[in-house]
Amino acid sequence: MEKKKLSLEHVFKPATITSSSASDESSVEKPENTPSIIMLHGFGSDENDLFSFASELPGKYFIISLKAPIAMEPYGNAWYNINFDGSNEKFSDDEQAILSRDLIVRCIDEIISAYNIDAEKITLLGFSQGTILGLAVALSYPEKVKNVIALSGYINEGILVEGYNKNDFSRLNFYSSHGDVDQVIPVEWARKTKPFLNKLGIDCHYSEFPVGHGVSPQNFYEFKQWLSEVDG
Repeated sequence: MEKKKLSLEHVFKPATITSSSASDESSVEKPENTPSIIMLHGFGSDENDLFSFASELPGKYFIISLKAPIAMEPYGNAWYNINFDGSNEKFSDDEQAILSRDLIVRCIDEIISAYNIDAEKITLLGFSQGTILGLAVALSYPEKVKNVIALSGYINEGILVEGYNKNDFSRLNFYSSHGDVDQVIPVEWARKTKPFLNKLGIDCHYSEFPVGHGVSPQNFYEFKQWLSEVDG
C-alpha cells in the first residue's frame, strides 16, 4: 500500500487477511473498510515509539502512528509544550494542546479518505501526552472515535470543547491504565479518569500496574484483550 500525504508525518501497517490451507498459508493486504488503530505518542518521543506494538496487534486493524507537530531539541516531538515556573511546577500550554487536538481530528478525516478505513471503527491508542490528547478528542468529538486506550495519562478538562458534556457518548468505549509508581504523571491524576467518565454516563475499564511511566507486558496484554472484547 502506498503511503499517502497527511497533515502529520506518520508510519503505518496495512490490515491483513490471513488465509491458510494444507498447501498455502499467506497474508494479503486488506485494502478498504477496515477498523483502525491510530497511535498518539508521548512528549519527547516520535511516531516509531508506540508503533513497536503494531506487529503484536491483530492483523485486522489498519495501524497508523502519527508524529506530533512540535519538534524538540535535540530530538523528539511534542503535541504541546510543557513549561516550568519558578517553583519547578509543570504546566501545560493548553492553547497548543487545543490546536493539536483539532489537528488530530483533521488527520482522522484524512486517514479515512486516504486509506479507505471504516469511519465507524476507529480506536485511539495514546501514551502520556498522547493519551491526554486522545481523551480530549474523544470527549470533544465522540462521533469520530469508537474506542480509546488511554495509557499513563489523564483528562485535562481545560482542553475539551465548550459544552462537551452535552455530547452523545453512547458508542464510546474507554480503557485507562497507569503505573502506580509513575513519577512523571501522578497516579492520583489517572484515578480521576474513571469517575469523571462515569459521571458522563461512560463506562471505563481502569487498571494499575506496578511500574513507573511506562507500559508493562501485563498492561499490553490486558488492553489487547479488552480491545478484542469490545471490538468483537
